[in-house]
Amino acid sequence: MKTEAFDPRYRELDLWPTTLAVEAMLEGQMAAVAAIQSQTQAIGLAAEAAAARLEDCGRLIFVGAGTSGRLAVQDGTELHPTYGWPMERMVFLMAGGSDALSEAQEGAEDDADAGRADIVAAGAGPNDVVIGVAASGRTPYTLAAIEQARRAGALTVGIANNAGSALLDASEYPLCAVTGGEIVAGSTRMKAGTAQKAMLNLLSTAIMIRLGRVYEGRMVAMRISNAKLLQRGRGMVQDIAGVDADTAARALEAAGNEIRLGVLVALDRPVAEGEALLRACGGDLRKALMMLKGQAEL
Repeated sequence: MKTEAFDPRYRELDLWPTTLAVEAMLEGQMAAVAAIQSQTQAIGLAAEAAAARLEDCGRLIFVGAGTSGRLAVQDGTELHPTYGWPMERMVFLMAGGSDALSEAQEGAEDDADAGRADIVAAGAGPNDVVIGVAASGRTPYTLAAIEQARRAGALTVGIANNAGSALLDASEYPLCAVTGGEIVAGSTRMKAGTAQKAMLNLLSTAIMIRLGRVYEGRMVAMRISNAKLLQRGRGMVQDIAGVDADTAARALEAAGNEIRLGVLVALDRPVAEGEALLRACGGDLRKALMMLKGQAEL
């Protein structure tokens, strides 16, 4: 297993000058990101398939153990404030339970029965997308969860760092960044973890783009929770609707700080009409604006 391999180049790493050790580690991090280059098409296909499942009521279910599980939880948690993805449509399954997020539960990753049981308890089904992450690609908890999810009809995505591993074979959409041995042998929180986080970032962001939660490169489904984000939201409404700052601020307030609705209100649509239009368009602002344009041309 390449991620566990010992690299003799670093046999005396503990004797190196600290700066030289840091430079070597940075080189490894850069190589980890470069290893993803071959996976861009696979990530894009996985994102499109996932978005199709998630359009109506589907859920994102993240599964992992140890570092891989924590990275998956971190990525998923950020989708609510960034893209307005509902928390009730996300599930996090971590080997060892939620306590394992802050305190290592190393033995829990070997419990395949728990992986299967957690998927069953979550009620995973055909509308759901289950993303399993494991550097080795053979972690029993994660592998069993993906296998059970696929049997239940869920769309499955596997993220690993060893080609030909069981997790990739079990997943409909396998994503693999071969990062090789670590500078500190076996410490997959480094190169392997960096590649995993980057792939998760790319996958989840591409899903949100396909679901219409990005418009003109802006996070138009962002949740406004502080003064900085309120100012950013007003700026989006002003730029997209082409109105002045005061009009944008009033429209956003009338829309309950929902940016997409605020844009429609700024374009002289009543709140109720704007809400109905967005519902008809699945929350996709571009589609809603195209419908408005079509109505104006009639």
